[in-house]
Amino acid sequence: MASGRRFNEITREDETTEKEGTAIEVLLESDDDDGESGAESFLTDDELAYQEGLDPAEDGDSEKDEEPGTSTAEQMGEPTASPEKASSSGEHKESRSRSRSRIRSRSPLGERSVSTSRGRKRSRCPIQKRPERRGPVTSWKTESDPDSCPSPIKFIPARPPGHQLNSNGTYTPLDLFKLFFSNDAAKTLCQNTNRQAAKNNNGKKYTWADINVQEFFKYVGLTFFFALVKLNTIHDYWKRNTIFSVPFPANIMPRDRYRVISWNIHMSDPEKDAENDKKKGAPDYDHLFRLRPLMDTIKNACKAFYHPRQNLSVDEKVAATRTQVGLKQYMKEKQTKCCFKLFVLADSSNGYTFDFSVHTGKTLFSTDAGLAYDAVMSLVKPAHLGSGFNLYVDNFYTSPKLFKDLLSLNIGACGSYRDNRKDCPRSISNYPRGSIRWIRDGPLLFVKWMDTREVTICSTIHSAYSGCTVNRRVKTPEGQWTVKSIPCPTPVVDYNKHMGGFDLSDQLSLHHYSVYHKSMRWYGTLFYHFLDIAATNSYLLHRELCREKQEEPMTHRAFLEELTAQLCGVSVSIPPAKAQSSHLPVAICTQQDISRRASYGRKTCIHCRQTRKVGQSTPWKCKQCDVALCLIADRNCFEAWHS
Repeated sequence: MASGRRFNEITREDETTEKEGTAIEVLLESDDDDGESGAESFLTDDELAYQEGLDPAEDGDSEKDEEPGTSTAEQMGEPTASPEKASSSGEHKESRSRSRSRIRSRSPLGERSVSTSRGRKRSRCPIQKRPERRGPVTSWKTESDPDSCPSPIKFIPARPPGHQLNSNGTYTPLDLFKLFFSNDAAKTLCQNTNRQAAKNNNGKKYTWADINVQEFFKYVGLTFFFALVKLNTIHDYWKRNTIFSVPFPANIMPRDRYRVISWNIHMSDPEKDAENDKKKGAPDYDHLFRLRPLMDTIKNACKAFYHPRQNLSVDEKVAATRTQVGLKQYMKEKQTKCCFKLFVLADSSNGYTFDFSVHTGKTLFSTDAGLAYDAVMSLVKPAHLGSGFNLYVDNFYTSPKLFKDLLSLNIGACGSYRDNRKDCPRSISNYPRGSIRWIRDGPLLFVKWMDTREVTICSTIHSAYSGCTVNRRVKTPEGQWTVKSIPCPTPVVDYNKHMGGFDLSDQLSLHHYSVYHKSMRWYGTLFYHFLDIAATNSYLLHRELCREKQEEPMTHRAFLEELTAQLCGVSVSIPPAKAQSSHLPVAICTQQDISRRASYGRKTCIHCRQTRKVGQSTPWKCKQCDVALCLIADRNCFEAWHS
């Protein structure tokens, strides 16, 4: 997502709704994890659509198949195809539909049918072809036509924007991290982990000793250390007697102890887990019960210690996983294909995660408006935020219904949209690069801008064009490349600016120093993701505090290094080792006769002669300096001379 937010790349996402492909299923069968998946239903048409990046409540048919006599070309005044061509086209589409239906009935694993642990075969059905939803047919205007900017909504936040900490206080990285991962939260997690370990400890290879809060934070510190110092496997951090050995982890915790904690880490009470598992299939079954204690603590902390500024963004984050669980999504267009999906509300100015929710993969919505609508409305709560905010979203979330309902809450919105989205205007004929076409439908502004490809955007807070331009490399008729300034719609400029904050958060928490590593349990993957959220928000609070005090903040890596050291109870800097000295006391006399060693070869101590003005003889001298020095219990001239 970090690089996919610019409009020359956004248009590639819009084209994915035009492609044919297979509908990828969510893997619902449970692994050997004590029934923790909670997924037992078959894939519905809507679930298949979500995995293709569609929202059935808002998106029309991605093929844009036209009904007879109502083609887009006729609406735009363009000539229609002949009856013979139309018949041929209809046969082709019918064949393509049958082919698509056959493909979608397959499992991702090939021709094998996938069955649950009970031996039932789950049904597979193609997405039903929905009629195309047509937007209003209205004449498009150009950049030369005047457009009135909507009346701005007064910005009234529920709290002063920015951090909610004591500006005069001093906060270490550990202090900021414990705002999200408090001692009480760690204590609860340790208690549940000890109960889970007692349940799982029968016949295990390694014995279990109860974990306490201090040891748990050392475990977390080592986890951050592994994110900073990358090695292939966990075993490599405890490797000995090689030039690639890393001594620090072994000084904090034995390897087997770290591994056994990782195997047994548990966020909820195992006894209550069993009670919740009995409710599978019932409306009150909680798919996120094993995450709930820690997830709710971090979500409340995210909202308590920071209030966002005026511009917000909603997007999704992913946590890679290979566990067999119903919460897992398969997104064929993403680099991380098997993953958990989180919907995140972030501050566009710095990427601070203000709120988030984990997508459960079920179609149990509070309204009939669809997943995208409910995801946004569940995160944007005026009671917590206030009014006058501007929300930026991508084309999965944008819909006229959502934007109008947000506007009724005094929250503006802007986002790219899809042509086949319900109540959105249709495509128009090709027009030259840099051209702007727009339509205003009450508070909604729809803009189409021809860049390298067509860019479509909807807004309730902008005018169509306010004189903004962008530079693009174009080829002249002579074949030479040159830079040309072309007009750019106002919503596009602000969209690129304010969606970048979310990309920054994504880079900090997932791409640079993520603590993610493979987990035996599905909730273990999300536990590491919660650590990433807590560490990233802690660093962003550190930057806010330093900016307020006009101090230079630490870099992200330096902050994590300091946090790792404080969690492990050590300091980042190691005192320099003392160089081996060649100043050693040796005997002056080399007399072999034992009876003569005490009296032969004595010399006057140079330190006694210079400081005490006495001639004190001694049998010792410094090997390096070659001067006689006293070396007895009550007179150590050797140490005094060299200091």
